Amino acid sequence: MNVLVVNAGSSSLKYELYDMDEERSLASGLCERVGSEGASIEQETHDGREYEADVDMPDHSVAFQKAIEALTGDEAGVIDSLDAIGAVGHRVVHGGEEFASSVRIDSEVEDAIDRFGELAPLHNPPNLMGIRAARKLLPDVPHVAVFDTAFHQTMPQHAYIYGLEWEMYAEHSIRRYGFHGTSHRYVALRAAEYLRERGIADEDHKIVTCHLGNGCSMAAVKAGKSIDTTMGFTPLEGLLMGTRCGDLDPAIVIYMAQTLGIEVEEIDRRLNKESGLKGLSGVSNDMRDLQSAAGEGNERAQVAMDLFAYRVRKYIGAYAAAMGGVNCVVLTGGIGENDHLQRRWCVQDLEFLGIEEDPEKNTHPLPFDNGITPIGTDDSATHLLVIKTNEELMIARDTVDVLEG
Repeated sequence: MNVLVVNAGSSSLKYELYDMDEERSLASGLCERVGSEGASIEQETHDGREYEADVDMPDHSVAFQKAIEALTGDEAGVIDSLDAIGAVGHRVVHGGEEFASSVRIDSEVEDAIDRFGELAPLHNPPNLMGIRAARKLLPDVPHVAVFDTAFHQTMPQHAYIYGLEWEMYAEHSIRRYGFHGTSHRYVALRAAEYLRERGIADEDHKIVTCHLGNGCSMAAVKAGKSIDTTMGFTPLEGLLMGTRCGDLDPAIVIYMAQTLGIEVEEIDRRLNKESGLKGLSGVSNDMRDLQSAAGEGNERAQVAMDLFAYRVRKYIGAYAAAMGGVNCVVLTGGIGENDHLQRRWCVQDLEFLGIEEDPEKNTHPLPFDNGITPIGTDDSATHLLVIKTNEELMIARDTVDVLEG
């Protein structure tokens, strides 16, 4: 079966087509600036053919149509017609407490995704636009929603409840939800395979997964289930990120509003778009730029990098305590997969947890062995792995699983 994976943003539509008989990507593409001038589409096939075009895309329906045209076109097409698409899997950021697993989409599921837009106003509405555009063009093909929050629905209540009045949870659904669940689940499954091959039984798996990129989050995965995660009611909580502040005393928000006179909308923008690595350094939200600036003596860039690594180390220790130990730490995402310096700093001084980086393996890592590269010393008690995440494949797998019951 061919499964089309769709990730719709507010002004973009990312897609990838998989042959799930072989779990092989056939082509991937991106529609950008949807609804604006200068819209474009680019696509690359598994055999290296490329297609780029500037096209008018006033909405997601047109963007989805252009994606289908690229997939079936002469220049970089990989299928003959729409009939070759057996199912569509959609990334949806927020499923609230209602969805602890992926589900086939119907009108009731659409309504729920719309309702959870109150909890994820930047993500669920465009996700829903992508779903409706795809269902309109492919009405006879099954569509499946895969939720970022679903993996973390196994958290115990003491991990997801905030210390607020109970009514804030009971009446307004204010609690920790967690995000990046599809990535955390994918790399946790890969890590579990690795541990299993080394004689560690599934029930003994105590894995800390670190998704480090422009957006960052970590999860404590015990015996295959997420029992805690750093992101909370929104993706703002937890680690320092590219432009997000991460953990923050909530009274600071009150101080910014009452004493500094900053409007709520501006506070929201600053915490999400102007803070993190970008705000601290005054340089960039890109770790490579910060490392270059720090090398030239920029102290603020160094402070930002130090804080980034410190929070990762702190949460590794916290999650070891939450699970009663740790036997595997996974680094993934743009920074986790590619930045050997940050990998080193994020696990330094954790030898007391059995975590010890091998400088040679980390600096000159062996090629990914089916997506996994160990970078710990041979005698480390805790396995230290770099795992290349693949959220699109996870969505495609879930789509097949849901349809097969």
